[in-house]
Amino acid sequence: MKIITISREFGSGGRRLGEAIANHLGFDYYDREIITAIAKNQELEEAFVANIMDKSLKTTISRKFRANVNADEVAEISHRDLLLEEQRVLEEIAQKGRNCVIVGRHADFRLKNYNPFRIFVCADLDARINNCLYYEETNGAETIKQIAKNIQKIDKVRSHNNFAVTGHEWGDPSNYDLVVNTTSWGEFETMAPVISAVAEKWFENHQD
Repeated sequence: MKIITISREFGSGGRRLGEAIANHLGFDYYDREIITAIAKNQELEEAFVANIMDKSLKTTISRKFRANVNADEVAEISHRDLLLEEQRVLEEIAQKGRNCVIVGRHADFRLKNYNPFRIFVCADLDARINNCLYYEETNGAETIKQIAKNIQKIDKVRSHNNFAVTGHEWGDPSNYDLVVNTTSWGEFETMAPVISAVAEKWFENHQD
C-alpha cells in the first residue's frame, strides 16, 4: 500500500495538486471526505465540524447542530474529541490497504507507521492571493489586503495546531520527503506527472 500525504500553505494549491496526483496515479483521494466521516460518526452537521476543525485548538466547544436531535439541545464536545475521531477515520482509511492521497489532517504524522510519502506545498504570497481569487476561496475577504491577512491567519492556526498534535514544526523541510513550491508551475495538472514519478521512485526505495 502506498500513502501520499499533502500538507500545504493556504492558497498554495495543495488540495488541487493532491487531487491531480491521485487522478494521475489512480489512487483513492481523501480530503473533505474525512470531515464528512467525522460528522457522520459524531452525529454532527458537516459544516459545523469543518468550521471547528479549522480553528485553533481549544479545550471545549459548544456542540450544536446535531444531525439527529433537536437543534436547541446543546452538549459539550472538545476539539480533542474530534481529533480522536479524526484519528480513527484516518486509521480506517489506512487499514483498507488501498493506495491513496490524503490532504491535511496531520496525516503525515498520524499515519507514520504506514510510511507515507510526505509532501509540503508552498507558494509565495502573491501566487496564493491569485489562487484564492481564481478559485473563489477568499472566505469573504473583499480586498487584496484582507485576503493576505486571511491567508496569514489560517497559516498561523495550521502551524499552531500541527505543533499541538505532532510536536513538529509545520513547514520545516526536514519533516517532509518533498517540498513543492507551486509559484511558477502554472496548471497543477502539469505538475502531477513529475511529482508522481518522484513519489513512485521513493516508494521503490522505501517499501519491501
